[in-house]
Amino acid sequence: MERTVPKSFDTGGHSTCDAEGFSLGILRPVSSPDGLHLQDCGQTANQHHISRRPESRYLPDTLWRVHSDAVNLALSERWLPGEPILRLLKTDLFDEAVGHGLYYQLAARSLTVVGMDVAATTLDAAHAKYPGLLATVADVRQLPFAEGAFDVVLSNSTLDHLESLDEIADSLQELNRVLCRGGHLLLTLDNPANPFVALRNVLPFWLLDRLRLVPYQVGVTCNRHRLVSILQQAGFEVHQTTAVMHCPRVIAVATARMVQRHSTTKSHRRFQRALMRFERLEKLPTRFLTGHFIAVNAIKR
Repeated sequence: MERTVPKSFDTGGHSTCDAEGFSLGILRPVSSPDGLHLQDCGQTANQHHISRRPESRYLPDTLWRVHSDAVNLALSERWLPGEPILRLLKTDLFDEAVGHGLYYQLAARSLTVVGMDVAATTLDAAHAKYPGLLATVADVRQLPFAEGAFDVVLSNSTLDHLESLDEIADSLQELNRVLCRGGHLLLTLDNPANPFVALRNVLPFWLLDRLRLVPYQVGVTCNRHRLVSILQQAGFEVHQTTAVMHCPRVIAVATARMVQRHSTTKSHRRFQRALMRFERLEKLPTRFLTGHFIAVNAIKR
């Protein structure tokens, strides 16, 4: 499996549109509920710099993935709307491909859960684990869904794999388009004010890859105030902002590997509880320095 993301990702041909729902001719035929019509079938997307492919030598880091999932689950549990959700879109499937991910929780809250990813390998891994997941290869900058197709969009650390702020703005406009009026966007993005993120962003990818710190290329990000401004320009009303994942990530990942390799299941649980205690830092004024991700809860106007 390739370590680097190709500059151009070809879906391998044209997809076929079906007025009843999804066309997944680019990957596999999967039928979908009425109303989730593909727009502009037959396009071949230029996909660059945004793929997170599951790399086999990273997959044993299950202890860290459990913590990452726990942080994302806690945030989505707080911010998902209380009323029944008809259709929910998750904008990448890396979590589901390399760990447990969020699928079970999302499926318990939404009648229909749709997943997408720019990398077919990632999507295949997630779909093999969760056959009930409706999934398609898609680019967040040019979504193949009809206007107002979803009640909720969950985009956790997808847009920080793009190459420019203009691409982030374009993607947010697309997410706004596919949300119904009053629909919710739950978004996380790398926090450039976090010292570990800032250091990571100036190091070359080959070094991060060699040290097994990041199994995928990262892109541009922006601070909280700039993100709120871009969201407002895209047609969203921002209701809440916070920061999550407050443990020092580089140290935590390395420690998780050691604990996983040399400790018992009971020690694993103690380690998980210790990591989650760092999330108490979210309550402090310094949360936008210690948090690895900026988190935003926004509603389409």
